[in-house]
Amino acid sequence: MRNFILLVYLVFAVYTLAAQSSSTLMGARAEGLGYTSACLTDEWSLFNNIGGLSAVKNATAAFTYQARPGITAFNSMAAVMAVPLSYGVAGAGIFRFGDNLYNEQILTAGYSSTFGLASLGIKANYIQYNAEGYGRKGIASLSAGGIAKLTPVFSIGAHIININQPKLTDDGERLPTTLIAGIAFTPSEKLLITTEIQKDLEYSAAVKAGLEYQPYKKITFRTGVNVNPGAGYIGIGFKPGKFILDYAFMHATDLGASHQATVSYRLNGKRA
Repeated sequence: MRNFILLVYLVFAVYTLAAQSSSTLMGARAEGLGYTSACLTDEWSLFNNIGGLSAVKNATAAFTYQARPGITAFNSMAAVMAVPLSYGVAGAGIFRFGDNLYNEQILTAGYSSTFGLASLGIKANYIQYNAEGYGRKGIASLSAGGIAKLTPVFSIGAHIININQPKLTDDGERLPTTLIAGIAFTPSEKLLITTEIQKDLEYSAAVKAGLEYQPYKKITFRTGVNVNPGAGYIGIGFKPGKFILDYAFMHATDLGASHQATVSYRLNGKRA
């Protein structure tokens, strides 16, 4: 039975490695918006679009946990730290997916700064794959992205994951490159509308859309949808003082339901 379970894990591992490994788009705010995160500007930009990290105004620490009740071995967690510098913002983070039989772990560090209308960033990742009985594999990758605020209500964002396409195996199999581009429309201070396209170079494009509404200063509601694969999302955010608490629920056609909870803490001031 143990060998059978391990085989299932390895099959999943092969599938995920061929399709960009496990997704490292993180943060309950991003999930509540259907992961339309190309134009989001917060501490989780370190794992989403690194270009958005430059908007962080206060040193911030954050932690998130995503649970899949139907497939608990596919749970993931991440932590980030973002620190504004005299010029730009630096960030570092960790990510973990899986359990003791099969897991993926990532250490990442990035930097982002604003140049005129655009915010640009780059990050380096060290990714380690572990499968019980099969050893481990470690590789390094680079990602980059940017966001341009074209008008007070309209922004565009894009980022590239795994620019260098590092080798996964000795026979030349590489971690694929993924391109993500999106737009954000903010018709008022209370409303955000987002949409984006995610394209792995070897697979069909995924189309996403999200909506965020803030009826009160400290409470925000979110919803989102994905096409190919299909998934629906809802979320809520609460900002009590220096803390930011976010929750998201997803139901996908392929992997079922998931929950994600995120807590962030502004070390020197409230969220702008």
